[in-house]
Amino acid sequence: MATTRTAHTEWEGNLLEGKGVVTLDSSGIGEYPVSWPSRAEAANGKTSPEELIAAAHSSCFSMALSHGLSGAGTPPVRLDTKADVTFQPGTGITGIHLTVVGDVPGLDEAGFVKAAEDAKANCPVSQALSGTTITLSASLA
Repeated sequence: MATTRTAHTEWEGNLLEGKGVVTLDSSGIGEYPVSWPSRAEAANGKTSPEELIAAAHSSCFSMALSHGLSGAGTPPVRLDTKADVTFQPGTGITGIHLTVVGDVPGLDEAGFVKAAEDAKANCPVSQALSGTTITLSASLA
C-alpha cells in the first residue's frame, strides 16, 4: 500500500528578510523555523531545506542498507549514517555526501562497501535525488 507524508511551510516576507516555519504534518512531531540566512549562512537555531533533505537521505539510506545486509544474512548491529548536503547560493544543491560506519558481524570491509553502494543507488531518496551527485564513504567500526 502506498503512503503519502505531508509537511507544510508558512512563509512571511521577502526571501532575504523573511522567515517561515516548516510543520511536519504527518507525524505531528514539530515545527521548525527557516530563513534565508539559516540556509545560506549560519544555521543559528533554524533549519533549511538542505538539512531536511539530509535527514531524509540519511534515514532512508540507513533503512535500505539495513534491509540489504539483513537479506544477505549479515544483519547490522548498528549503522551510523551522516548526510552532508551542500548548497551554493545562486547555483543550488551541488552534491550530497553520505558517510556510514557500520557494526556488522561476519562481514568484511569490501562486502560492507558493496552493500552500502547498493543502498546508495537504490534507496528511494537517492533515486528521487538522482539529478544530484551523491558520493559515499563506507567503513566498518
